Amino acid sequence: MKKLLQNIWQGTTGKRLILGITCILAFVGFLSLLGVVKGVGAGLDTQSVAQRWSPEGGAAQISCFFSRNVTFSQDSVMSFEHSLDSALVEASIVNESENPGARLWADAYSAPGTITLASDRTSVKADAVGIGGDFFLFHPLKLVSGAYFSGNDVMKDYCVVDEDLAWQLFGSSNIVGQMITIQDIPHIIVGVVEQGSGKLAEAAGLDSPVVYVSYETLSTYGQSDGITCYEIVMPNPVESYALNYVKENIGVQDTESVILENSSRYSVLSLLKVIGDYGIRAMNGKAIIYPYWENMARGYEDILAAILVIAGMLLLYSVTLVIIALVIVWRHKTWTARSVYLSLKNRAEDLQEKRWAARKARKAHKIKEEPKENRKKRGKRNEKMDEA
Repeated sequence: MKKLLQNIWQGTTGKRLILGITCILAFVGFLSLLGVVKGVGAGLDTQSVAQRWSPEGGAAQISCFFSRNVTFSQDSVMSFEHSLDSALVEASIVNESENPGARLWADAYSAPGTITLASDRTSVKADAVGIGGDFFLFHPLKLVSGAYFSGNDVMKDYCVVDEDLAWQLFGSSNIVGQMITIQDIPHIIVGVVEQGSGKLAEAAGLDSPVVYVSYETLSTYGQSDGITCYEIVMPNPVESYALNYVKENIGVQDTESVILENSSRYSVLSLLKVIGDYGIRAMNGKAIIYPYWENMARGYEDILAAILVIAGMLLLYSVTLVIIALVIVWRHKTWTARSVYLSLKNRAEDLQEKRWAARKARKAHKIKEEPKENRKKRGKRNEKMDEA
């Protein structure tokens, strides 16, 4: 180490300059990559519902994924919602908004499956997501045309299709208002959304056309795997309150579920945990098949964790160079602790003398401008005090 320091110190000025520039560039790279991690994490719509729901903070988004061995029904959802309302009242968490329609929480549930859609020109068997509650609040897919529908709508004959499915059914993506049939039951297309593209989306499960229908439609006319995902955004007055409440009251055993808080999953600390779990993260002993949006979220976790590792290496490089530079400066210093102390002491004494001199000059100037009569009186008072 000593020899390395000597070689760096004895190197040419050009080498030292290059090392200094690379140190600065490495630190800038670290800050840039850290910004990318935070920016990408905050930009994933399916993982940032809490920020949209309560921009000032105080809310958390919780996602629950169930094994297909679990029977989690609409009755289970209603029971949980009722218990949540009671718990919030008991905890004195009330709606303080002036808007009478404002809500403390919103939730959604979904079931994967397949369903056959028919238009006047063809029929297509497509992957389906049966939705309930405010599904599109949690998954604001990019609309090509039309609008979303709510799983709480009284009418259950609405559907949203992706572009690929729209072209297969009608040869166009401008099909809002068109009618399709599902087992001869008419359904209205209210919206067309962009289909996920890219290697990550395809690996996550978006490799075929998708239709979003009500949970009742999928359960009745299609092949459904049952509710495997429940999502909620709710008050989080203290850290982990929402997560712990859902875990304790959702009514599904830990061995048959994965429950996580989305609100902070892309923070630096959470990504460091992902890095720490490298090698065992992919191991899953639970019979859970994640929906495509969770697969993509986990994919982004791995990508951002890798970027964080690179950022850490850049920071380590720049810090190491700074430490080496400080060690070199220390070893070649021409000063001692005593000399620094004496120098500081002398400067403090010089500063004190300047202050006294300035104060004396101001006093002399003030006396000089004082009226002659006042000076005589003050002089006599001083003489009397001296005699006394």
